[in-house]
Amino acid sequence: MNDKKIIAGIIRRDEQIFAFAIRKYSGLLWKIAASVLINAASAQDVEECVADVFIYLWQNPEKYDPDKAKLSSWLSLVARSRAVDRYRRIVGKRELPLEEAAVQGLGSGEKAESDEEQERLRLCIGRLEENEKELIVRRYYYEQKPAEIAVALDLPKKQVENRLYCARQKLKKMMESREGERSYGGI
Repeated sequence: MNDKKIIAGIIRRDEQIFAFAIRKYSGLLWKIAASVLINAASAQDVEECVADVFIYLWQNPEKYDPDKAKLSSWLSLVARSRAVDRYRRIVGKRELPLEEAAVQGLGSGEKAESDEEQERLRLCIGRLEENEKELIVRRYYYEQKPAEIAVALDLPKKQVENRLYCARQKLKKMMESREGERSYGGI
């Protein structure tokens, strides 16, 4: 069944065609949502995200234009958008602010050694731009690899690596300027 027939059926409120669309696209949408929500959400959150996409399709089938894109591409875009929104809500609900999460998660032997040093690092992370904070949190708190971050943020892996490097260098300079002659070698 082609995209135009699927959308026409959904517009007519044909539940069998809608069920067909769910079966056909669930796996794809699950992969997209899971790639964004990896290490930040449960399987239930991914499932709800995919369900939200299908609810959106059922309620707004006229928003899809078969002359502009494949239905799979359009649904993928909706899924990614919903997953990013859900990710931001989940991270925003955590008890720790992003800065604190990043401080605690700068793992792999890179933890600040004293409370004073942790506080300085927290303040420096707070001064980063939002996109830099997100990279730091994903990499060091959620321990996502650059390739996973690249998929989640829809960026090339090399760009993620470069941005992470720049964010770490920026943090290092902030820490050095705040500590005077002492250098924070963990970042």
